[in-house]
Amino acid sequence: MNIFIAGDLYIADNFKNQKLIDESVENLFGTADYRIVNLETPLTDNMSKKRIVKTGPHLCSSAETILPYMHQLKVDMVTLANNHILDYGVKGLSDTLNTLRKNNIDYIGAGNNLKEASTPYIIEAEGMKIAILNFCENEWSIAEVDKPGANPLDIIDNVRQIKAAKATHDKVICIIHGGHEYYHFPSPRMVKQYRFYVEHGADAIVGHHTHCIGGHEIYNNAPIVYSVGNFLFTLQSKMEEWYTGSLAILKIENKKPITFDLFPVAQEKKTFRVSLLKNEQKESVINQIKEINDAIADEDLLQKNWAEFVNKKSDQYLNGLSPISAIGIRYIRGGLNRLGISKLLLNKNYLKNVLNHIRCEAHKDTISEIINKKLDKK
Repeated sequence: MNIFIAGDLYIADNFKNQKLIDESVENLFGTADYRIVNLETPLTDNMSKKRIVKTGPHLCSSAETILPYMHQLKVDMVTLANNHILDYGVKGLSDTLNTLRKNNIDYIGAGNNLKEASTPYIIEAEGMKIAILNFCENEWSIAEVDKPGANPLDIIDNVRQIKAAKATHDKVICIIHGGHEYYHFPSPRMVKQYRFYVEHGADAIVGHHTHCIGGHEIYNNAPIVYSVGNFLFTLQSKMEEWYTGSLAILKIENKKPITFDLFPVAQEKKTFRVSLLKNEQKESVINQIKEINDAIADEDLLQKNWAEFVNKKSDQYLNGLSPISAIGIRYIRGGLNRLGISKLLLNKNYLKNVLNHIRCEAHKDTISEIINKKLDKK
């Protein structure tokens, strides 16, 4: 059977009833046996009082806006383990799950507690049992033992989930929401971790979240697609990478390794209409992916690219760690940063404490719990 996996889907309500999907994309989806997209938004009302405390934007869409596009593409399942699915709290997630159930759309990666969020979805077809697992990096959406949310990226729990699924299923497919935004390469840690998942039973891994296309590799006969990029995301961006993505098509046969194809897609910058790329544009994206693949296969080159990315992001991350980041008025914050006040505050005494809190597992566990409780009181 063929399973389609697309990247991030978010459609703002002001794009309701627009012609967002080109016939070329619709026809390609029609050739699949099963279709999966990443729903990067709760389906709920936009009410500020339901918003959670978090960094970054809050996303939401109405069911009336998104469902017609899902039906147009014949979407069978959505992945919900992402950093926006809890943006509008428990009510927003509950509304989403209820809407999906009412419309016979399968979902994975989120639930009313950690057990529900981590439960695999099973596809039985062509004499095979295929388990789908969905994880996301730990930001603001994560489920807990007794709290709703998304299934977290946790190397111990994830491997246990993979091994348990592998023991009773023919294939295990992991869909992971993670990586660095606008960075085409996986970090060395990601390569190490995703390969480890394959070593413990994953037959294929497909990633998204970076808002740009990434590379891929075959490791132990299992395809790892590090990022398929955006699929349809109706927010303007200054980054050219935002508007190009790909569709991953997994080809699954019993007792054979999974193979795959990638189909590059692009969104128009004003209308966001998504269509398949052809001819020179398609070839350009394929060549770009080949260059990324070469770096993934070369440990030294991958590390070199990673070092360049870290150097480029250094000031941004350090400013975020500075006490000045607590100032709510961004113009004052920006002015103080330009004056170099952040650098004065980011002395070795301060930075060594920050590093120890985020690097040491024992300190990280404690400080995370303390800050969570502090934020919950506000």
